[in-house]
Amino acid sequence: MKKTEYCGYITIIGRPNVGKSTLINEIVGKHISITSKRKNTTQSNIVGIKNSENYQSIYIDTPGVYFHNIRNLKIMKNINLIIFIVDRNIWKKEDEIIYNKIKKINIPIIYVINKIDQLLNKNYVLSYIDILSKKTNSTEIIPISAKEKQNIIALEKVVKQYLPKNKHIFPKNCITMNSIEFSISEIIRKQLILFLRDELPSILKIKIESVKYNIEQMHINGIIYVENKRQKKIVIGTQGEMIKKISILSRYYLEKENNKKVYLRIWIREKIKKR
Repeated sequence: MKKTEYCGYITIIGRPNVGKSTLINEIVGKHISITSKRKNTTQSNIVGIKNSENYQSIYIDTPGVYFHNIRNLKIMKNINLIIFIVDRNIWKKEDEIIYNKIKKINIPIIYVINKIDQLLNKNYVLSYIDILSKKTNSTEIIPISAKEKQNIIALEKVVKQYLPKNKHIFPKNCITMNSIEFSISEIIRKQLILFLRDELPSILKIKIESVKYNIEQMHINGIIYVENKRQKKIVIGTQGEMIKKISILSRYYLEKENNKKVYLRIWIREKIKKR
């Protein structure tokens, strides 16, 4: 007899740098969303899929949001569950804005207190759970450390309780909806953020022109688009050293992720300004 299948969409919400991308990577078991301490690291909705026996959880990692603009709530259309992440026992104005918006939506919410490994006194966790429970009138409050993999399994068990009876949407071996070109561009973008830090905005655009691969190797051609000659000079670096470092480390992670030999060629071009 075939088991009843459960499947649903879960959106992960929170202000920038609370650990949304780290959490989705840990749940899925693969780096599908890049992580960084810089704001606006996640630029698009990242979809990660976790299959566990007859359960399929489809997670959406959203860019850090403040919900000043009501149009951001469009991502809620087909959502079955919200995971609202806060950073330890720090409740900021941005958290309040998000909370005031999502509490009006008729979707169940799990409140996740992340980075508990950074709290020296564990009693703070219990105290904050109590405060958050009274504020939100919720019993679904789970302390975790996405980075240290603490309580992730407990969180997944609670998520399963909210999944509706549905046939699975994706094949069992599928872990993301994002294209291979998108995944490659994100790996390159992470190295740009790592090496250039505050010298360039994290919103630099990367276009993957072509990807050719077989069982043993991948050939990738990509373009980094910059705003002007100054930015182009920064990305290239003295005698090409910066782009060389970015390329080498990007290739390393691409080989690690795809288990293939990678040949990567990157060009830097200025965006054509519209008149």
